[in-house]
Amino acid sequence: ADRHREKGEAVANDIKGVFVACDLSSRTDCRLLVNKVLDTCKGVDILINNAGFQHVAPIESFPEDIWDNMLQVMLTAPFLLTRYVWPVMQKQQGGRIVNIASIHGQVASPFKAGYVSAKHGLLGLTKTAALEGAEYGITVNALCPAYVRTPLVEQQISDQAKTRGISEDEVIQKVMLEPAAVKRLIEPSEVADVVAYLCSDAASAVTGAAWSMDLGWTAR
Repeated sequence: ADRHREKGEAVANDIKGVFVACDLSSRTDCRLLVNKVLDTCKGVDILINNAGFQHVAPIESFPEDIWDNMLQVMLTAPFLLTRYVWPVMQKQQGGRIVNIASIHGQVASPFKAGYVSAKHGLLGLTKTAALEGAEYGITVNALCPAYVRTPLVEQQISDQAKTRGISEDEVIQKVMLEPAAVKRLIEPSEVADVVAYLCSDAASAVTGAAWSMDLGWTAR
Protein backbone atom coordinates (compact mmCIF):
# COMPACT_ATOMS: atom_id res chain seq x y z
CA ALA A 1 0.00 0.00 0.00
CA ASP A 2 1.20 3.50 -0.82
CA ARG A 3 0.01 6.90 -1.97
CA HIS A 4 2.04 6.59 -5.18
CA ARG A 5 0.11 4.30 -7.47
CA GLU A 6 2.68 3.89 -10.26
CA LYS A 7 5.52 2.90 -7.92
CA GLY A 8 3.25 0.72 -5.83
CA GLU A 9 1.88 -1.18 -8.80
CA ALA A 10 5.41 -1.76 -10.11
CA VAL A 11 6.40 -3.37 -6.82
CA ALA A 12 3.19 -5.44 -6.72
CA ASN A 13 3.86 -6.74 -10.21
CA ASP A 14 7.42 -7.61 -9.29
CA ILE A 15 6.47 -9.66 -6.21
CA LYS A 16 3.16 -10.92 -7.61
CA GLY A 17 1.21 -9.07 -4.96
CA VAL A 18 -1.79 -6.75 -4.83
CA PHE A 19 -1.41 -2.98 -4.62
CA VAL A 20 -3.84 -0.74 -2.73
CA ALA A 21 -3.65 3.04 -3.12
CA CYS A 22 -3.87 4.47 0.37
CA ASP A 23 -3.21 7.75 2.18
CA LEU A 24 -2.58 6.94 5.84
CA SER A 25 -3.34 10.50 6.87
CA SER A 26 -6.96 9.49 6.16
CA ARG A 27 -8.74 7.34 8.74
CA THR A 28 -11.15 6.27 6.00
CA ASP A 29 -8.28 5.02 3.84
CA CYS A 30 -6.89 3.03 6.77
CA ARG A 31 -10.21 1.22 7.10
CA LEU A 32 -10.56 0.69 3.36
CA LEU A 33 -7.02 -0.71 3.15
CA VAL A 34 -7.77 -3.46 5.66
CA ASN A 35 -11.14 -4.17 4.04
CA LYS A 36 -9.41 -4.62 0.69
CA VAL A 37 -6.89 -7.02 2.18
CA LEU A 38 -9.63 -9.08 3.84
CA ASP A 39 -11.60 -9.16 0.58
CA THR A 40 -8.54 -10.45 -1.25
CA CYS A 41 -6.96 -12.78 1.30
CA LYS A 42 -8.23 -15.35 3.75
CA GLY A 43 -6.54 -13.71 6.70
CA VAL A 44 -3.78 -11.36 7.83
CA ASP A 45 -0.55 -12.99 8.99
CA ILE A 46 1.76 -9.97 8.93
CA LEU A 47 1.32 -6.21 9.33
CA ILE A 48 4.29 -3.92 8.79
CA ASN A 49 3.73 -0.27 9.66
CA ASN A 50 6.35 1.56 7.64
CA ALA A 51 4.91 4.91 6.50
CA GLY A 52 6.66 8.09 7.52
CA PHE A 53 7.93 11.50 6.56
CA GLN A 54 10.14 14.16 8.07
CA HIS A 55 9.91 17.89 8.74
CA VAL A 56 12.81 19.81 10.22
CA ALA A 57 12.09 23.06 12.10
CA PRO A 58 12.58 24.58 15.55
CA ILE A 59 9.64 24.25 17.94
CA GLU A 60 8.69 27.93 17.81
CA SER A 61 8.10 27.73 14.05
CA PHE A 62 7.04 24.08 13.70
CA PRO A 63 3.78 24.18 11.67
CA GLU A 64 0.82 22.87 13.66
CA ASP A 65 -0.79 21.21 10.64
CA ILE A 66 2.41 19.30 9.88
CA TRP A 67 2.60 18.23 13.54
CA ASP A 68 -0.94 16.84 13.31
CA ASN A 69 -0.21 15.06 10.05
CA MET A 70 3.01 13.49 11.34
CA LEU A 71 1.25 12.00 14.37
CA GLN A 72 -1.61 10.78 12.17
CA VAL A 73 0.66 8.99 9.69
CA MET A 74 3.27 7.65 12.10
CA LEU A 75 1.25 6.93 15.26
CA THR A 76 -2.51 7.02 14.70
CA ALA A 77 -2.40 5.05 11.44
CA PRO A 78 -0.33 2.21 12.96
CA PHE A 79 -2.82 2.09 15.85
CA LEU A 80 -5.80 1.98 13.48
CA LEU A 81 -4.31 -0.67 11.20
CA THR A 82 -3.37 -2.76 14.23
CA ARG A 83 -6.87 -2.33 15.64
CA TYR A 84 -8.52 -3.36 12.38
CA VAL A 85 -6.44 -6.53 11.85
CA TRP A 86 -6.48 -7.46 15.53
CA PRO A 87 -9.75 -9.48 15.54
CA VAL A 88 -8.52 -11.46 12.51
CA MET A 89 -5.22 -12.32 14.19
CA GLN A 90 -7.02 -13.19 17.42
CA LYS A 91 -9.36 -15.56 15.61
CA GLN A 92 -6.54 -17.30 13.75
CA GLN A 93 -4.47 -17.45 16.97
CA GLY A 94 -1.39 -15.80 15.58
CA GLY A 95 0.18 -12.96 13.67
CA ARG A 96 3.23 -10.75 13.35
CA ILE A 97 3.20 -6.97 13.61
CA VAL A 98 6.39 -5.01 12.99
CA ASN A 99 6.44 -1.27 13.49
CA ILE A 100 9.27 0.54 11.72
CA ALA A 101 10.20 3.09 14.34
CA SER A 102 13.59 4.81 14.40
CA ILE A 103 16.53 5.38 16.63
CA HIS A 104 14.61 8.60 17.27
CA GLY A 105 12.09 6.48 19.13
CA GLN A 106 14.84 5.98 21.72
CA VAL A 107 16.81 9.22 21.57
CA ALA A 108 16.06 12.76 20.42
CA SER A 109 17.58 15.29 18.05
CA PRO A 110 16.83 19.00 17.82
CA PHE A 111 14.42 20.39 15.21
CA LYS A 112 12.48 17.11 14.90
CA ALA A 113 9.71 17.53 17.47
CA GLY A 114 7.02 15.87 15.36
CA TYR A 115 9.07 12.89 14.20
CA VAL A 116 10.66 12.17 17.58
CA SER A 117 7.33 12.43 19.39
CA ALA A 118 5.58 10.11 16.93
CA LYS A 119 8.35 7.49 17.06
CA HIS A 120 8.50 7.52 20.86
CA GLY A 121 4.74 7.01 20.88
CA LEU A 122 5.06 4.13 18.42
CA LEU A 123 7.30 2.27 20.87
CA GLY A 124 4.64 2.67 23.55
CA LEU A 125 2.01 1.26 21.21
CA THR A 126 4.33 -1.63 20.36
CA LYS A 127 4.78 -2.62 24.00
CA THR A 128 1.09 -2.32 24.84
CA ALA A 129 0.00 -4.36 21.84
CA ALA A 130 2.62 -7.02 22.62
CA LEU A 131 1.15 -7.50 26.09
CA GLU A 132 -2.41 -7.69 24.78
CA GLY A 133 -1.49 -10.03 21.95
CA ALA A 134 0.55 -12.53 23.95
CA GLU A 135 -2.32 -14.92 24.73
CA TYR A 136 -3.31 -15.02 21.05
CA GLY A 137 0.10 -15.81 19.60
CA ILE A 138 0.44 -12.29 18.20
CA THR A 139 3.93 -10.83 18.43
CA VAL A 140 4.48 -7.09 18.12
CA ASN A 141 7.93 -5.58 17.76
CA ALA A 142 9.53 -2.33 16.68
CA LEU A 143 12.68 -1.84 14.64
CA CYS A 144 14.73 1.25 15.43
CA PRO A 145 17.27 1.94 12.69
CA ALA A 146 19.59 4.90 12.46
CA TYR A 147 19.80 6.72 9.13
CA VAL A 148 18.86 4.44 6.23
CA ARG A 149 19.77 5.22 2.63
CA THR A 150 16.29 6.26 1.46
CA PRO A 151 14.73 9.27 -0.30
CA LEU A 152 13.43 10.41 3.12
CA VAL A 153 16.97 10.68 4.46
CA GLU A 154 18.30 12.25 1.28
CA GLN A 155 15.67 14.99 1.56
CA GLN A 156 16.65 15.58 5.19
CA ILE A 157 20.20 16.43 4.21
CA SER A 158 19.06 19.52 2.34
CA ASP A 159 16.49 20.49 4.98
CA GLN A 160 18.94 20.15 7.85
CA ALA A 161 21.58 22.16 6.01
CA LYS A 162 19.12 25.05 5.65
CA THR A 163 17.85 24.84 9.23
CA ARG A 164 21.30 24.59 10.80
CA GLY A 165 23.07 26.95 8.40
CA ILE A 166 25.75 24.43 7.44
CA SER A 167 26.74 22.59 4.26
CA GLU A 168 25.13 19.33 3.18
CA ASP A 169 28.44 17.51 3.65
CA GLU A 170 28.60 18.80 7.23
CA VAL A 171 25.09 17.50 7.82
CA ILE A 172 26.15 14.00 6.77
CA GLN A 173 29.38 13.96 8.76
CA LYS A 174 28.54 16.07 11.84
CA VAL A 175 24.81 15.40 12.28
CA MET A 176 23.84 12.07 10.75
CA LEU A 177 26.99 9.99 11.20
CA GLU A 178 28.65 11.66 14.18
CA PRO A 179 26.70 9.82 16.93
CA ALA A 180 27.26 6.37 15.40
CA ALA A 181 30.31 4.19 16.02
CA VAL A 182 30.15 2.83 12.46
CA LYS A 183 30.28 5.76 10.05
CA ARG A 184 27.93 4.79 7.24
CA LEU A 185 24.28 4.74 6.26
CA ILE A 186 22.23 1.57 6.70
CA GLU A 187 21.10 -0.11 3.50
CA PRO A 188 17.35 -0.83 3.02
CA SER A 189 18.13 -4.51 2.44
CA GLU A 190 19.63 -4.74 5.92
CA VAL A 191 16.39 -3.45 7.43
CA ALA A 192 14.39 -5.90 5.34
CA ASP A 193 16.46 -8.82 6.61
CA VAL A 194 15.69 -7.99 10.25
CA VAL A 195 11.99 -7.52 9.48
CA ALA A 196 11.94 -10.92 7.76
CA TYR A 197 13.42 -12.50 10.88
CA LEU A 198 10.88 -10.82 13.18
CA CYS A 199 8.10 -12.20 10.97
CA SER A 200 9.50 -15.74 10.99
CA ASP A 201 8.78 -18.71 13.27
CA ALA A 202 12.30 -18.34 14.63
CA ALA A 203 11.24 -15.07 16.30
CA SER A 204 8.21 -16.50 18.11
CA ALA A 205 9.79 -15.70 21.49
CA VAL A 206 10.46 -12.08 20.52
CA THR A 207 7.69 -9.61 21.36
CA GLY A 208 7.44 -6.14 22.84
CA ALA A 209 11.01 -5.43 21.78
CA ALA A 210 12.50 -2.26 20.35
CA TRP A 211 15.32 -3.58 18.18
CA SER A 212 18.15 -1.08 17.87
CA MET A 213 19.83 -1.10 14.48
CA ASP A 214 21.85 2.02 15.04
CA LEU A 215 25.49 1.33 14.09
CA GLY A 216 26.47 1.70 17.75
CA TRP A 217 24.68 5.04 18.30
CA THR A 218 23.19 4.11 21.70
CA ALA A 219 26.23 2.12 22.88
CA ARG A 220 27.86 5.28 24.20
